[in-house]
Amino acid sequence: MRIAQVSPLHESVPPKLYGGTERVVHYLTEELVKMGHEVTLFASGDSETSAKLIPCTERSLRLDPQVKDTLAHHIIMLEKVAKLAKNFDIIHFHIDYIHFPLMRRLGVPYVTTLHGRLDIPDLKPLFEEFSDAPVISISNAQRTPLPHARWVATVYHGLPENLYQFHPKGGNYLAFLGRISPEKRPDRAIQIAERVGMKLLIAAKVDQADRAYYESVIKPLLKSPWVEFIGEINDREKDEFLGNAYALVFPIDWPEPFGLVMIESMACGTPVIAWRCGSVPEVIEDGVSGFIVESMDEAVAAVEKVATLNRLNCRKAFERRFTAKVMAQNYLNVYEKVLQAERTLLKVA
Repeated sequence: MRIAQVSPLHESVPPKLYGGTERVVHYLTEELVKMGHEVTLFASGDSETSAKLIPCTERSLRLDPQVKDTLAHHIIMLEKVAKLAKNFDIIHFHIDYIHFPLMRRLGVPYVTTLHGRLDIPDLKPLFEEFSDAPVISISNAQRTPLPHARWVATVYHGLPENLYQFHPKGGNYLAFLGRISPEKRPDRAIQIAERVGMKLLIAAKVDQADRAYYESVIKPLLKSPWVEFIGEINDREKDEFLGNAYALVFPIDWPEPFGLVMIESMACGTPVIAWRCGSVPEVIEDGVSGFIVESMDEAVAAVEKVATLNRLNCRKAFERRFTAKVMAQNYLNVYEKVLQAERTLLKVA
């Protein structure tokens, strides 16, 4: 199958550091190539891929201090996609919705994975207008705000099976990994650590948009003797950071669309203590790969119960549901479904 993958340009594929969507695009692209498909990747010029790369910027936009308007670069990328569109059996977009008007007019089969939160009022009229756009959710919970969109499937994220090693014995610290932002609730993680008397290591990036929150709310809390702030880490460092942890704390306070860090932790065999929000009940098997909680008291109690879990079962849950191979096969099933629908329409016409 001739498949185009269209990635955001904010980060390279794969990202040098933090970047969830671009990482997923990378894992999917590499797995599809491995399966023998002819894949073309539209991404930043500093991307590394086994597919054919169509560079749409010289480098990722986040690393280019001269870039002020990121939308402009994505519009140029869409023009490149349009010029080559007839060369593909299907085009898979990962750039939200800016391509909807274009694809409605091109008449080329396509799908869009929506990677972000959808509980934004502005999106409702947009998806009412583009009710013909075939979209893929990354969890069933993500669909809730837009039940009338043209959902064709839910495909969970996946990681290469050997990206992280299984660590049969965890360490004596709690881990927090991700972004420092109000919805990720690092303050809850710190409170849990203090209540149970266990060290908390925080490996996180601070976006400019969250700088004020970090300075006013989180930075004062980092003075706690139970907390150590490490900063942003890469995949190699994640293996040891997560694998040597007693548990990952995922104390979110928003409708998380997926939460890649949960399956990263599972891949290492490290259980997850997560708040019941968004995708969490779909990703975590309560009592197997971690514990789902709804309050601070439940989270504290869960820390004590983590020792009763079998870390190998945690790893097996990852292998069964969240590898890149599983993800790629699920996407191929979606591509076939969309193409079959197109063939049926052509017959009717």
